[in-house]
Amino acid sequence: MRAEFAHEQAQAYLRQRNRFAMLAGVLGFTSVLSLGAAVTRDEQVVLVPITAERLSLSSAGVDAPYLELVTRDTALMLLNRAPESLDYWMASILKLADPAAHGRLKAELVQIVEEQRGSDISQAFVIARIEVDPRGLTSTVTGTLKTFVGAQVIASQRRAFRFRWSQRGLSLQLTGFEQLPSDEKDKGQ
Repeated sequence: MRAEFAHEQAQAYLRQRNRFAMLAGVLGFTSVLSLGAAVTRDEQVVLVPITAERLSLSSAGVDAPYLELVTRDTALMLLNRAPESLDYWMASILKLADPAAHGRLKAELVQIVEEQRGSDISQAFVIARIEVDPRGLTSTVTGTLKTFVGAQVIASQRRAFRFRWSQRGLSLQLTGFEQLPSDEKDKGQ
């Protein structure tokens, strides 16, 4: 009788062990699937709607509408400046800079600040067109650059500027900008 009771007890423990082993196997398998999905899936952030379009930034790449909005804001910040706000202007642009390009960009900006500090020269940029290349992470802004001395406009010229970007994870950072020669900007028109 004791042997039968011990045998039944042992069989109950074996069934319980087998159920726990099967449950552990299922949980392990789903954990591996979840981990695999998390590692291979692109990271994505949905951005606050500031336009009628749905914007998102993904580790797989940058959407054209997002690159256009970032370019627009950067171009307006970079190309609209006055002597009174030069320090803030430079600090704002350097916050967007890629760490690898920070030194070079700062040197270019310091040169502009030194030229403009203490003068009455301001400039304003009116955007006419923005072209973006999300794959190449470049964008071109064309518009009218107006130069003022005091309140008087002394120059108003059509100009084009190219912005170069880098993406690290979900961060889009400025690596450089340049004014395009007038013949290159005329080809785009």
